[in-house]
Amino acid sequence: MIEYTIAMVMVGSSLVGCISGALGGFAVLRKQSLLGDSISHAALPGIAIAFLITLTKNPVLLMAGAMIAGWISTLLVMAIVKRTIVKEDAALGMILSVFFGFGLVLLTIIQRLPTSNKSGLNHYLFGSAATLLASDIKLMAVLSVITVIGLLLFWKEFKILSFDSDYAISLGYNVNHIELILTFLTVTAIVIGLQTVGVILMSAMIIAPASAARQWTNRLGVMIALSALFGAISGLIGATISSQVDRLPTGPTIVLVMSAFVAISMVFAPAHGLIWKRNRRS
Repeated sequence: MIEYTIAMVMVGSSLVGCISGALGGFAVLRKQSLLGDSISHAALPGIAIAFLITLTKNPVLLMAGAMIAGWISTLLVMAIVKRTIVKEDAALGMILSVFFGFGLVLLTIIQRLPTSNKSGLNHYLFGSAATLLASDIKLMAVLSVITVIGLLLFWKEFKILSFDSDYAISLGYNVNHIELILTFLTVTAIVIGLQTVGVILMSAMIIAPASAARQWTNRLGVMIALSALFGAISGLIGATISSQVDRLPTGPTIVLVMSAFVAISMVFAPAHGLIWKRNRRS
């Protein structure tokens, strides 16, 4: 029999890996790998502000604060890119640093408060999968379902945006609206994983599964499915390994498993793998 805590960690980690992997495919194709890093770091002040306002560690309220902060950071990046000469990568780096620094300052202030329920907020930095409860899993599952529904409803729009935004404009699509919807779903996917992996490592959950999946196929549907599968398997394996080794953190273990998937894919994947390319040249 699997213990209750271990089962919760496995289910939660698999959910995080699956959803982040699926949404990460679009970030990789659109060359916005830094977007996940920026949003995850920007979520930290949202969590801190939500706690300061409510003085409670209710996961729903903390996730809502993280989502609002992530959304605001994304809008700021878009505004900077459109209205200034600053490039997107520079804008992402600036917003990431400012929001994360602000979040650390707020966490320091919270630690000095006399409230007795302030402990545990620093777990959002690196994640604390062992603290997941059934209620947390239910909330993550609901957000995951919403994300998948949004992905399916706007699949055609996301596909054309990822490959040829100019063609989408010529067809009459509002590219800005589509981009906002895709970003909102990405923010949701990142918020789902904050408690499990933390803001520091969440970007790897977005990028690594998609990078591995990209090595195996040139078809978007297959890539997204593989990315979600790699993410889910990595979450499950990482949670299992960390549960068997004393004091081994779950989040970093999951990221290491994902890195192994990336390395194996880069070497052995047909067509794009290093071995395949070497044999084709010889």
